[in-house]
Amino acid sequence: MTVKINQKIVGYNLKKDEVAEDAADRRQVMHEEIERPEELKGYTYKIKTPLSDHALYITVNNIVLNIGTKHEQEYPFEVFINSKNMEHFQWVLALTRVISAVFRKGGDATFMVDELKQVFDPQGGYFKRGGRFMPSLVAEIGEVLETHMIKCGLIKTEELSEAHQAMIDEKRAALAQPVALAQPAANAEDPAEVAGFPPGAQLCKKCNTQAAVSMDGCLTCLSCGDSKCG
Repeated sequence: MTVKINQKIVGYNLKKDEVAEDAADRRQVMHEEIERPEELKGYTYKIKTPLSDHALYITVNNIVLNIGTKHEQEYPFEVFINSKNMEHFQWVLALTRVISAVFRKGGDATFMVDELKQVFDPQGGYFKRGGRFMPSLVAEIGEVLETHMIKCGLIKTEELSEAHQAMIDEKRAALAQPVALAQPAANAEDPAEVAGFPPGAQLCKKCNTQAAVSMDGCLTCLSCGDSKCG
């Protein structure tokens, strides 16, 4: 349409293409209609527990959506678990299929981390190297998924404040001498001693590490900083 201008032009600007803008802001999200590409980027994590002589290898393959845009993001697409130990083959296979189906379904899949980490073995859990307690093998698989989702940016980690970190460092320093005098032996039975924490340290309910000690009448974790005194 032709428009006649009867006044002097004193300025001008360009009108943005709203359609192009909408297209740029539009992003693709995970859903079950997305077909599996021929090639996926994978990460493999090793789990070695005292429950078996053989390690478990957990492989999580990612799909990349919105390549080349500001919304480019890796999403877990499928998971595989392999081991020489065939004792748990059936439930491990079933678990991988369910987890993979949830990934491909789309939406927020981070809820699976908490669900898996809250599974407790009726025969008791085990301690990992570093004094960290695992209530079950399923819980450790959940922890691997948590590590992977943090790496992908789907789960945000909470960082300790400078004051909180300084408080932990202060308590560690106060206990440094006793710990040095009681260096763990190769066959030490106390997981806290093996990890370098004071003998008799309690299990922290927040990070599941046997690193909670009582100082100045306050139970404080020397691993994550959780404190009953705030």
